Amino acid sequence: MTWHAKLDIDYRVESTRTVARHQHTGPLRVLQSLYPEGDAICHNVLVHPPGGLVGGDTLDISVTASGNAHGLITTPGATRFYRSAGELAVQQTRITLQDQARLEWLPLEAICYNACQGENRLSLSLDPQAEFMGWDLTAFGLPSANLPFDSGQFLQHIEVPGVWLERGLMKADDSHLMHGPLGLAGQRCMASLFFVSGSKMARGRREAGLELARQVITSHTLQHTAGVTCPNEQVMVLRVLAPLVEPASDLLRQVWQAWRQHFWQLPATLPRIWST
Repeated sequence: MTWHAKLDIDYRVESTRTVARHQHTGPLRVLQSLYPEGDAICHNVLVHPPGGLVGGDTLDISVTASGNAHGLITTPGATRFYRSAGELAVQQTRITLQDQARLEWLPLEAICYNACQGENRLSLSLDPQAEFMGWDLTAFGLPSANLPFDSGQFLQHIEVPGVWLERGLMKADDSHLMHGPLGLAGQRCMASLFFVSGSKMARGRREAGLELARQVITSHTLQHTAGVTCPNEQVMVLRVLAPLVEPASDLLRQVWQAWRQHFWQLPATLPRIWST
């Protein structure tokens, strides 16, 4: 049996509090809203009770925010793309930020099991004064459990239409891609953290953000496989390769903390689910 689950979340400000209105179809839903930082920022956890996707499954997530709303979304565990007999398993997320809205998209990693046929798509649309910060972590197989990713494929697609596009098809049987020095070089986790503005960022703001990330990278164990850049004046991206998820996640969290303070003058309040 395949699942087509759909979830719509709408963040808006009501009486000075950011609230999340949501509705769902199928096994995908939101836990209660939390306010560890006060009323201005609404924290939510997305839950998918089946625990993973098989061939034919689709998770369809739509997030909107307006006014001065600020939402933060994470997950309690990894998104698992399991073995498929040939059909695609797809997670697609569309985020629309209007007015001066902000959103933080911080799910835990996606795991590509052997012989999966998966797609993970993220599309962003921002008004000129809206801003977004999010990340993507993808693990190929489970190396520590001796479960390699040696067949199947995974498509990753991240896009701000007309502004920025990253798209990669990872084929397990492509030895140059998976093992070559110009590909993953044998690493089994690739991760990105990205800050996106709806309009061009001032040069000083960009350069300070880059410098903060480089300071974190320089002192991190993954310093030789990480880098940060601005592909254009609206986007800042940190990319890293790692043998496992944990060190990559640690680096992304450190830079996220630094960027949160720099771009938004906010302390790095960790979602409670990360410490449970």
